[in-house]
Amino acid sequence: MKILIAGATGAIGIPLIKKLVLNNIEVFALTRSIKKKEIIAKLGAKPIIVDIFDENNVKQALTNCQPDVIVDMLTSLPKNYTPLEMQKAAANDKKIRIEGGLNLLKAAEDLSVTTYIQQSCAFWYEPGSHLATEEDLFAFNATPGIIAGIKVYQEIEQRLLHSSIPKKIILRFGFFYGPNTWYAKDGSMAEQVKKQAYPIIGKGNGTWNFVHIEDAANAIYLALKAPSIIYNIVSDSPITQADFLNHYANWLDAPKPFQRTIEEEMKINGPDSVYYATQLRGASNKKAKNELSFSPRPLEWLKVKS
Repeated sequence: MKILIAGATGAIGIPLIKKLVLNNIEVFALTRSIKKKEIIAKLGAKPIIVDIFDENNVKQALTNCQPDVIVDMLTSLPKNYTPLEMQKAAANDKKIRIEGGLNLLKAAEDLSVTTYIQQSCAFWYEPGSHLATEEDLFAFNATPGIIAGIKVYQEIEQRLLHSSIPKKIILRFGFFYGPNTWYAKDGSMAEQVKKQAYPIIGKGNGTWNFVHIEDAANAIYLALKAPSIIYNIVSDSPITQADFLNHYANWLDAPKPFQRTIEEEMKINGPDSVYYATQLRGASNKKAKNELSFSPRPLEWLKVKS
């Protein structure tokens, strides 16, 4: 089996390459960077230099390696997680997912690739009283920035579902945590919490879904034999913003997080930040556990001393 990964040097790409290589799968990885080409090669994959925005270049790259499976993990996210940095990154992130991803999908169709695995999100479901399943809708009644992000995910999901690819898999991930993520002990979120710069907003009752990057990589591997189309890939412990920040600060040996009113946060960072803290909905991983034998680890900040 030959697998091609787009977005291979992101937080999840590296553990994914390791997982696939360990299981004797031939892995190709797209990159635009000579420096990242060396990283990919050291991991045991075969790097391919490509401009993802050049349709002909992408098609030629796929023609050269003839993959059976494509994993689309294309993103362009900032190193530092703040509302301002996310706003600045939004246009480029949309461009690479929509335009770059479309070039990838078109090439896959032209070359009769049999399986296409698409990254999506499990953290923007519309509010509800139960854990969201794959049948629930995205929150198109949310705040402007979130609605814009949802429209991107909807477009990349729908174009795959309506494509000629025989086997289409959509994995809706929670927030990635683990090494080289915002939530690592040396990551952007950790630095903010250590400095008491990331507050609980209002009651902090929005529910956040997380998944460790190695569990996410394993889910992609398990999805190679998936019997269904869409899966939530999240931990067993959806957690409110307030509980997360308190446990996370304890795990970091950081000061207890402070609280900020909704009105104050609205003035400082705007409605998207308030929505994240107060309206996000937990998601169920029952389908992935039942059909993929997905088995996520406990959230690491829930295992610390009291």
